[in-house]
Amino acid sequence: MLPNKLNGYHVILASGSPRRQQLLKDLGIEFTIDIKPVDEIFPERLRHFEVSDYLAQLKALPFKETLREKEILITSDTVVWHQETVLGKPASFEEAFAMLKSMSNTTHEVITSVCFTTMDYEKTVNCVTKVTFKAFSDDEISYYINTCKPFDKAGAYGIQEWIGKIGVTKIEGSYFNVVGFPVHLVYSTLLEIVK
Repeated sequence: MLPNKLNGYHVILASGSPRRQQLLKDLGIEFTIDIKPVDEIFPERLRHFEVSDYLAQLKALPFKETLREKEILITSDTVVWHQETVLGKPASFEEAFAMLKSMSNTTHEVITSVCFTTMDYEKTVNCVTKVTFKAFSDDEISYYINTCKPFDKAGAYGIQEWIGKIGVTKIEGSYFNVVGFPVHLVYSTLLEIVK
């Protein structure tokens, strides 16, 4: 099993997301949390999973000089791709409202990329999940933003929160990917690294 194979390794999760931390913990993996801030800016030419791949790799850069033997760094980024545009984290109520309004009664894609870095190895994997929302009323959108304050979430929503419970009519792909961490890919990639 993976926890046994990771004996002797030091896994570092570079994420402040309580959801990612819990999902990694749920795999039975011991890890430490270390976050080095980066400006999450990406070249405008990037499309779709290229954006989250780039940002996950960008978050690994500040660690590269200090990684030691048997250390595995995990960095990750989630974006929402809708109408040929990346929806990141909203900066205001108005921005969150506009994002949710644009996704109302449509299907969007949630893309999470995870970058695994060691002293001499780097691999980035990504996962795409299609999520369909019902038609939201303006009152529902306002209620959700005021109640849950989803300003730390790509696309201005958390699927595990109120809006996900009342609004998701269809999901194609990994649910946990939408939460922010494609656990099945994290598991299989870690197995590859320590085999």
